[in-house]
Amino acid sequence: MKKIFMLCLALVMGVGMCAAEKPANKKTVTTVFTTDIDCEHCVKKIMNNVPSLGKGVKDVQVDLPKKEVTVVYDGTKNDDENIVKGFASLKVKAEPKKADAKK
Repeated sequence: MKKIFMLCLALVMGVGMCAAEKPANKKTVTTVFTTDIDCEHCVKKIMNNVPSLGKGVKDVQVDLPKKEVTVVYDGTKNDDENIVKGFASLKVKAEPKKADAKK
């Protein structure tokens, strides 16, 4: 009886540990987009229509002087191409900013 109890206890603990070790598949991506925005109205248009940029968008920051928009999103639900399409639906031209080659 003791052996059966110990076997059941080990089985339950083993299953619990396997379930607890599953890592979250969320991949947070931060992309800076260069845009054609030139006024505060453009900034408001983007900020008031964040859902238009697609699923999984967690944060949007607009830098008007640099004409850049930083988007933080879940990479399992969205990608740069879909976000560019989202900007296009708002009549804003955008493309991912190229990384500087300087190092």
